[in-house]
Amino acid sequence: MKKVLLVSILLLLIVGTVIAYSVTFSSNPIKSEKIKVVATFYPLAYLAEKIGGERVSVYTLIPYNVEVHDWQPSPSDIITIENSDIIILNGAGLDWWFKSEILPLINTSGKIIVDTTEGLPLILHNNQYDPHTWLSPYMAKLQAEKILSAFIKKDPLGEKYYEERFKEIESKLNEIDEKYLIELENKKKDIIIVSHEAFGYLAERYGFKQIGIIGLSAEEEPSPKLISEIIELMKTYNITTLYFDPIYSDKYVKIIKNELENKLGNVNILKIYLCLGPIDNKDYFEQLEENLESLKKGLVE
Repeated sequence: MKKVLLVSILLLLIVGTVIAYSVTFSSNPIKSEKIKVVATFYPLAYLAEKIGGERVSVYTLIPYNVEVHDWQPSPSDIITIENSDIIILNGAGLDWWFKSEILPLINTSGKIIVDTTEGLPLILHNNQYDPHTWLSPYMAKLQAEKILSAFIKKDPLGEKYYEERFKEIESKLNEIDEKYLIELENKKKDIIIVSHEAFGYLAERYGFKQIGIIGLSAEEEPSPKLISEIIELMKTYNITTLYFDPIYSDKYVKIIKNELENKLGNVNILKIYLCLGPIDNKDYFEQLEENLESLKKGLVE
């Protein structure tokens, strides 16, 4: 099946070279004067659009609010990548399929491929890197710097334009980071229980510990033993808040909530966003800010 798919992709690439300039980025046809940018998922596309403005056209590969770790590209995605100027990856193992399944199929000549976490201080967890860097405003700023550098390299005449726009998002991310540092400083608790163990960069920078019902990959299933251990830990430390991302099932947090309420009284379930797309009428920055408000309820209040 995989070989058939690869053959189909290659055939489509041949056709794609003929229809290169009919490919659509975002919702508008590509304009020849714009840099054609492909970002693997929403936070990177958001940053690219903020920095690039009218000088770039950004296409997001993975649909909004879809599980990232094991997403697979379609043949039309391959064609779009083939016709791009800049490709922006998260790296750290998140979009692993790009290097193994896409890179061998495309002509990379003249393209700039940006691994936005390369060289950053990544967290190593059970012999694999934690890829969820974009959930930390501090790490997201470092990733945005790499996008800025790629745009300037491709379009030196736009350097001043890109730098001015970058300063705006740098200021915003610094502001959010500062709010996290100040408002999580006086914590009453230092452990959060999350449905998906994706908040390690927040925990490391702002001084708390996360315990995930599901590990780094959202497709993992928790064992009954782990569920029992989390319940016992919550009893021991009188933790009465559980966090889940609204794009995933709240099945396991509800199981834990029901088990605990007989012993601890009311247990709250709060949203904490993975920022994989606009949701609840909130964009990427607004979700980062809302995550702080939720964390305060479980750690400070």
